[in-house]
Parts: sequence; C-alpha cells; structure tokens
Amino acid sequence: MSQPRPRRALRLTGLVFLFSCVSFTLCLAAATKKPPVKPLNINSANSEELQQVPGIGPATAEKILQMRKSYGAFKSVDDLLAIRGIGPKRLEKMRKYLTVGRTAGAKATHAAASNAKSPATTKKAVQSTEGKQDEETEEPE
Repeated sequence: MSQPRPRRALRLTGLVFLFSCVSFTLCLAAATKKPPVKPLNINSANSEELQQVPGIGPATAEKILQMRKSYGAFKSVDDLLAIRGIGPKRLEKMRKYLTVGRTAGAKATHAAASNAKSPATTKKAVQSTEGKQDEETEEPE
C-alpha cells in the first residue's frame, strides 16, 4: 500500500514542473514582446499593430477597434480610459507608444468641413436674402 503514495507524489511533482515550465514560457514570451519603434496612431492602427503595445492584448485591441467603430475617431489617448479594463495606471504605461492623429476618412471630412461656409456666414447670407425679400414685398404708401 505504500507504493501508490510515491506515484501520486511523483505525478504531482510532474504536474507542478509542467505548470512551471508553461508559466515561464508564457512570461518569457510576454517579456520579449517588442514595443513599436514610433508611437501608433490609435485612429488608424489595426489589431495586430495595437497588440505590439505593452499592455494591449487581443481582447483589449478588439475593444479599442470596437469603440473606434462605434463612436468615431479618438480625440485624445485619454479617451481609452472609457474602455473597460484600461485604467489610469495601465494607460500611463501605454501612453508613450500611442498617439492620436487623423485617419484618411477624418481628413476628407475635415477638408469638406473647411470648404463649407461657417454657420455665421450662412446666417448672414440668409438674413441678407430675407431683407431683400422684405424690400420687394413692401407696398408703397
């Protein structure tokens, strides 16, 4: 009856060793993750690019992409604080690898907006037109 105990202990030791090896390998893989050389634009980066940033894994990258799709371009890196799982400490570790810039779509929208008349100019034009119509419809006394 004394033999089953050593086998059980041997099995347990083997499992602990295997778990340690797997944990070490995962830690080593995480430590060898090379951060991007220059900051990534969070308004144009894809999932793979976002995952290069320390602190961003597949799940967080997908959350960032989903938020960008739902709410539009980020105005600031601080907008990432709205994502569940990204807090102030984590954001500070990631901040030096991230930047916010315009995307190609945002540039086109910005160009169209700058070519359009400002609301003040449009309002003046409407008032001017209304004044002319009033002058035309007034009856002489």
